[in-house]
Amino acid sequence: MRRPILTAIAVIGTGIGLALALPDTAAAPATAFVDPAEAEAALARATRESKLAEGRAAKLTSEAEAATEAALKTASEAAALAARIQQAEADIEAARARLAIAKDQRARLTAKLAAKQAPTARLAAALQTAARRPLALAALQPGSLEDVVHVRAVMASAVPQIRARTASLRRDLDRGRALEAQAATAVEQLRNGESDLLQRRSALAALEQQQRLASRTAKGAALREAERALALAEEARDLDGLVGKLGEVAALRDELAALPGPVLRPADLAAALPPEPEPQPTAAVPPPSDFQLPVQGRTLIGFGAKRASGLASTGITLAPAAQAQVVAPARGRVAFAGAYRGFGRIVIIEHAGGWTSLVTGLERVDVAVGDSVIGGSPLGRATGGQSPVTIELRRGGKPVNPLQYLR
Repeated sequence: MRRPILTAIAVIGTGIGLALALPDTAAAPATAFVDPAEAEAALARATRESKLAEGRAAKLTSEAEAATEAALKTASEAAALAARIQQAEADIEAARARLAIAKDQRARLTAKLAAKQAPTARLAAALQTAARRPLALAALQPGSLEDVVHVRAVMASAVPQIRARTASLRRDLDRGRALEAQAATAVEQLRNGESDLLQRRSALAALEQQQRLASRTAKGAALREAERALALAEEARDLDGLVGKLGEVAALRDELAALPGPVLRPADLAAALPPEPEPQPTAAVPPPSDFQLPVQGRTLIGFGAKRASGLASTGITLAPAAQAQVVAPARGRVAFAGAYRGFGRIVIIEHAGGWTSLVTGLERVDVAVGDSVIGGSPLGRATGGQSPVTIELRRGGKPVNPLQYLR
């Protein structure tokens, strides 16, 4: 009758050995998630952002291949690389969320097994004592031999019951091994994502270096325009004032560009003038068709929400990861790029039809005043952590909700 008892001891002993000591996952960066619900939300958001970034990258890559102009081709290639970087960042965030979820579930399972440890250990000890006692010695105990046989019969019949009652324990142990495998997979995905991110950042840096070398001829005019923008920033009392002054400069520049060329001689004037067009009703200029958020991250403050100052938010404030890639919200022209008091480094982009976008909270800016950008062009890097990134979209200087125009 000893074999059934030894079998029961083996089943219970396995549970005791693993009840408090599930294998540790390989060392990985600590996650910043506070609770499982936050990790689940982060996983869903990162998965969605990864798919969107992958789609943008594919679209921009196709546009780069189809482009015939060198400038547009290079801009599309840079924007595609920036989208790939954002995809890698989202994949890293998703891997961190998966790792946090697996660790939380494993901690709960460990606590559950620990609660079962004491009674299981006592039962295993009793069975082990009974299994080691020779039958001849058991015959010397008080009571008849028939009682000993009855005890052995009871113990034999108890083994199936023990197996049934430890089935949940075995399932828990299998679940623990599965969670360990999930955690190991998340760690591997995290490391692969970090490797892809480094490679794509290196490729983007090399492409940006080529762009800088190719634009050296126009550097003088760009420096003069940048100096004028800095002078306007010194004159402006606040950010709204700076956007307003830049808007006035842009309007003046458009008016100058619309001026006619050299005056024609009277004889040629009538022939050269096109027929006068019929008056058309003025229509509202649509927003940029390729508008997108400049960085990935959790929304901290929505448009119109109350800020700490008590004023309504005029944009959307996001919490990106440290050193996250920041891109241009839409096609346009950089009107300001640099540090501005109280807002970190900012970028202001003029779009067609009087639309303007404003991105604040950058740690590094990779564009200059006068640069032409397309939607997704790299603007720089976010500080991350306690320094959020804010995006504002304005028409005629008045803030509008950017979420209405996301593509």
